[in-house]
Amino acid sequence: MSKKKFSPFSKEELLPKPEMLEVKKQKGELFIGIPKETHLQEKRICLTPDAVAALSQHGHRIVLESGAGEGTNYSDNEYSEAGAKISYSTEEVFGCNIILKVEPPSLKEIEYMNPQSVLFSALQLKTQNKKYFEALAKKRITAIAFDYITDEHGVYPVVKSLSEIAGISSVLIAAELMNNNSEGNGLLFGNIGGVPPSDVVILGAGTVGEFAARSAIGLGARVKVFDNSITKLRRLQESLQHPVYTSTLQPKTLQKALMRCDVAIGAIRGKTRTPVVVSEEMVEQMKDGSVIVDVSIDSGGCFETSEITTHNNPTFTKHGVIHYCVPNIPSRYSRTASLSISNIFTPYLLHIAEEGGIENAARFDKTLRKGMYFYHGILTNRAVADWFSLPYRDINLLII
Repeated sequence: MSKKKFSPFSKEELLPKPEMLEVKKQKGELFIGIPKETHLQEKRICLTPDAVAALSQHGHRIVLESGAGEGTNYSDNEYSEAGAKISYSTEEVFGCNIILKVEPPSLKEIEYMNPQSVLFSALQLKTQNKKYFEALAKKRITAIAFDYITDEHGVYPVVKSLSEIAGISSVLIAAELMNNNSEGNGLLFGNIGGVPPSDVVILGAGTVGEFAARSAIGLGARVKVFDNSITKLRRLQESLQHPVYTSTLQPKTLQKALMRCDVAIGAIRGKTRTPVVVSEEMVEQMKDGSVIVDVSIDSGGCFETSEITTHNNPTFTKHGVIHYCVPNIPSRYSRTASLSISNIFTPYLLHIAEEGGIENAARFDKTLRKGMYFYHGILTNRAVADWFSLPYRDINLLII
């Protein structure tokens, strides 16, 4: 008698099944809060009235704290006409699902935030403390640092844009400081017939250095750029399309250039602190009335004589050399900086809404994930974890 064979699968399981189509994403409505910046001398804002109008037309709600646009000369009325609700309550603004800030929120502002909220702001790792990250974790916040977001080409769009502003600003500031009213030598930053042009030394061939060189050349100055990366120097020469002196950071060559220059601009970045490449002895040998603009002061400064100053008292004189060492130079041109930030933010916010919220957007957008350093209160940035000895999880394992 033959034994009947049993199949491990039922007849229904062996039958072909129709393929399931992907369900259309449900467009999400964003509820955005824009609080007034409370950090000292921070005047920028994340969204302009035009950007608010664009978001409002797509059905998104924006609550703006009264006076948030004053630093950029945008009135409450302009934002109200664009579709934003003007609130006089800080707590109401921080009660929105998405918070947009330029500076990171204070511990008190984090207390106002609802659990599971989304925060967009700068991270500014070097100025933070452990309590800040513990407060975000406690509220289970999803935090995205806009200065860590990269585009599809691997470029940091916000950082690059603000660096462009800082580079151009450094030359404009130097030109202002060189006149007689600012204790300068009374020299005009430029090239006049029969008068030798100004000599400018730029330390660093990154974005800041490139735009500083571009502006200085445009005014007719003789420019020398120093950087230890031959690749950056070559890229700078190709970008400028103008003959410019370039060199690696050799002490004797640099010292000779500094002795002859009218302006020295520091635009070097380091992984942690900016390396000091100009000693106090080199500064002593610079011409009296010459100008130093240390853009690198945000991360320590590359001149040994640099000391942090403010927008209210921006300069000091040491060894006869005028020093300008104000951090956050783009805030000096707050409207331009705000327009730049807003132009980058708006497409991201519309994309998040189209994808149905931050969860789906981060799932399919690697560039957004790179900027995310907290996901529902879980730290996902290794640099922060190593800096403050905090537990870390890979964002790619949390978002599937």
